[in-house]
Amino acid sequence: MDGTLFSIIIPSTGRRPRALQKAVESVEKAARFAGLKKEQLEILIGFDGVKGTAPQCAYPVQAFNLPRDNDWGNGIRNTLLKIASGDKLIFLDDDNVIKQHALRTYMRYTDTEMIIARIDTQLAFDKPFLPVNDNGSLVRPGNIDPLCLCVSRRLVVDRCGGWLYQGKYEADYLNILQWYRRSHSTKVLEEVVGVYDAGRSLDNNALSRRQANMLDRLANERSVSADQVRRPATVELHEALA
Repeated sequence: MDGTLFSIIIPSTGRRPRALQKAVESVEKAARFAGLKKEQLEILIGFDGVKGTAPQCAYPVQAFNLPRDNDWGNGIRNTLLKIASGDKLIFLDDDNVIKQHALRTYMRYTDTEMIIARIDTQLAFDKPFLPVNDNGSLVRPGNIDPLCLCVSRRLVVDRCGGWLYQGKYEADYLNILQWYRRSHSTKVLEEVVGVYDAGRSLDNNALSRRQANMLDRLANERSVSADQVRRPATVELHEALA
């Protein structure tokens, strides 16, 4: 396969350098496992209104210090999509990771425009995986995260105009729904390709509001202090999750 096969799109607040490093390391491991050459993968990081530093990686990393967006990464994703050169796009937030086998799994379906796989959400939600396979619609609010996807650039950028619905909290769902409706070919997989919130506790005082609220709830359920459940997780735990 000639040219760039995968573009990894990472919006970052710049407040989680350890988690970001972990996310990038997960991509490097997956790329090595898939046997990718350096020119077949690019990692694009957009820092939201801060001067960030690109993590070390054996594969090409480009980091951009962008004007403050403060929009859940929506504008940053769209900016990075305009730069991306890969045939396939993967959306990876700076506190998530992809599994070692993820890219090799996606390479089995290079002609498929939209791949929907499962992610481990045990650290974030009551449900262990997304999407949930039940009698409801597959693409519905809260059932598919961008981390579940590997999508073609011709679908997302050429036909759908990039990452739209900026300024809306539900932009993830609205974009995924549009891609799902306009995709010429879609494959739904049972494989788990990522871990949601895998890096949430690697950096002190860098929890999102959702993460902080969830840990406060856990502390209340366990009758312990919030600080006890907010302590940074061990390196061994994060290695196991990756």
